[in-house]
Amino acid sequence: MNTTTTVLYCHDPLHERRADSHFAAEARQVRAAGGTVALVDHDALLAGDAGRAVARVPAGAGAVWYRGWMVPAERYAELDAALRGRGARLAVTPEAYRRAHELPGWYETFADLTPASRWLPGAPGEIPGAERLAALAAALPAGAGIVKDYVKSRKHEWREACHLPDLADRPAVHRVVSRFVELQDEFLAGGIVLRAFERFTGPEVRVWWRDGEPRLITAHPDHPAPAAEVPAAALEPVRSAVGALGCRFVTTDLALREDGVWRVVEVGDGQVSDLHPAADPGALTGLLTAG
Repeated sequence: MNTTTTVLYCHDPLHERRADSHFAAEARQVRAAGGTVALVDHDALLAGDAGRAVARVPAGAGAVWYRGWMVPAERYAELDAALRGRGARLAVTPEAYRRAHELPGWYETFADLTPASRWLPGAPGEIPGAERLAALAAALPAGAGIVKDYVKSRKHEWREACHLPDLADRPAVHRVVSRFVELQDEFLAGGIVLRAFERFTGPEVRVWWRDGEPRLITAHPDHPAPAAEVPAAALEPVRSAVGALGCRFVTTDLALREDGVWRVVEVGDGQVSDLHPAADPGALTGLLTAG
């Protein structure tokens, strides 16, 4: 491995010299492999104080990976700028992070592999008018859909703030979208996305891609382990899309549709993708410390 590899983890809010407990096992694996762990203040970063967030990162660290809680794309760019002021930089550029992290960045590349989607940019608390939502829904195949923002849905509030039983039902669409915006509150990312609903027959599988290659397959964090078997043939079109996306560290969440076709449910930047608690943290950190 490259012994100069540095990975940034969020520090524990109560113990600034320790990695957040959620990532502690990963941090131990990085150190065990000869890598360097540096800590960042996630709260300071979200508050817009990137300089304070990176105060514990050693000067001159060079290219570093981030492994931690999700960061809005704008804050990620501020993190990179603050690191550059200390002689470091993020291994994943801000442009690449946004491309993988937000649906409008990756959708066109994966359009043939993922449910049809349309979106409207918007700020937290901003609810699109009923007519705008109706026009957005009309651009999708007839039937059911879901609402999410550029990054996340509220699938655990399925009926209340996620599922749209009939995209042609204007009052219902507006009601569910409004509730979604209300619950997302300040954390609404980018805007509103409407997606066609596809019925899947099993749990999602998370595939971790490093430099265009599938290096690790785990169960999705929301589903029981172990991960389902994904045929190599099903990964080939995804491999092509990941390569076209051109991002260094990417996750794709796959699920088997009821017609037997594997579909891409979501794409994400691997730095902020959660690892299933039953998965080996060393297998993940090995993707970063491999050079």
